Amino acid sequence: MATAAAARHVVAVPFPGRGHINPMLVVCRLLAAADSSLTITVVVTEEWQGLLASAGVPPTLPERVRLATIPNVIPSEHGRGADHAGFIEAVHAKMGEPVERLLDQMMLERKPEAIVADTYLTWGVAAGARRGIPVCSLWTMPATFFLALYLMDRWPPADDSEGEEVKCSDIKIFRTWKLQLKRTAEVFSNVRKAQCVLFTSFYELEASAIDALSQVVSYPAYAVGPSIPHVPLGGESGDTEKIHHEDHIKWLDAQPKNSVLYVSFGSFVSLSFSQLDEFAMGLLDSGKNENGTVNRAAVSAAVTKLVDLGDGDSQEMRRRAEKLCQASRSAIREGGSSWCSLSDFVEDIIKGRLNSPFGRSYSQSNISEVSKSKKLGSILLALPPTT
Repeated sequence: MATAAAARHVVAVPFPGRGHINPMLVVCRLLAAADSSLTITVVVTEEWQGLLASAGVPPTLPERVRLATIPNVIPSEHGRGADHAGFIEAVHAKMGEPVERLLDQMMLERKPEAIVADTYLTWGVAAGARRGIPVCSLWTMPATFFLALYLMDRWPPADDSEGEEVKCSDIKIFRTWKLQLKRTAEVFSNVRKAQCVLFTSFYELEASAIDALSQVVSYPAYAVGPSIPHVPLGGESGDTEKIHHEDHIKWLDAQPKNSVLYVSFGSFVSLSFSQLDEFAMGLLDSGKNENGTVNRAAVSAAVTKLVDLGDGDSQEMRRRAEKLCQASRSAIREGGSSWCSLSDFVEDIIKGRLNSPFGRSYSQSNISEVSKSKKLGSILLALPPTT
């Protein structure tokens, strides 16, 4: 529609993952709401267009925010966590070319005023530069993490004079991340050539990091959070009222200001039961209250496996659950430290009283060391499925 209201055009290119696409869509909503003369084209794969359609997302987008697709040149979203390094490499090597072809098609009609590209798209800034289009880099993780990676070249080198400090090379997982770290270094070399960076964080939450970053980059840096899907702008009031009456919202409202940290594992990560055990022990060792959530399907699968007495693993799980029940009674304050007591939950499992596969909150008396810097009282933990 060739009208004055649709005269300006921005192209948004998210990294192909739920934790990147959702924030990008929210940023596009904010941009469209702030500028009535702006139209935005969001570039996704054909698979992701189908996933968004099945979730009912396109009808909720503003009229001036539309989707455009490229072929499925990367591995499927389903199961990509099994080879995350391979997925990142495929995005780096295969996704850039079809996106650039789409940009060239758009330029035949009108040159976009800007590109908003996910920071982890290694080819994003260069694609804009080759066409004379300014690029704004969108970072969907903490600004503090961005700053640390941006200054990666200033990290002190390891040498023999060091004491007992832990180095990245001492940790097994970093020894297997050589390719990812190489791509990350490339990402932060390219992002220096962008014209702007957006953070999906809050300035009030990471003021020191954002202020420090403003001193070392040559372009503007803005915090535009919250950039998570919630109630759509102009959503039905009934949904809003339901959210405000949930127990977890009441609990959050009762906490002191700046005392709660929320951590999510993302959409594709899964944990084994042994890994979940290790994570729980880390929380127990760190000294703060903790609330966790899992989805209904994960609880249903765990309970089904637990009560299958013909399975040797299940018998071992029951034995461990009995020990956990005993430990929880001594670890939890009288009456439970949140609205659902872990002790009661585990006891229900052991005695076969758990018949409904509903997600639960569980409580412990501890939290991670990182919370000490903010003097946090609690952490909210969104747990992934167990495998």
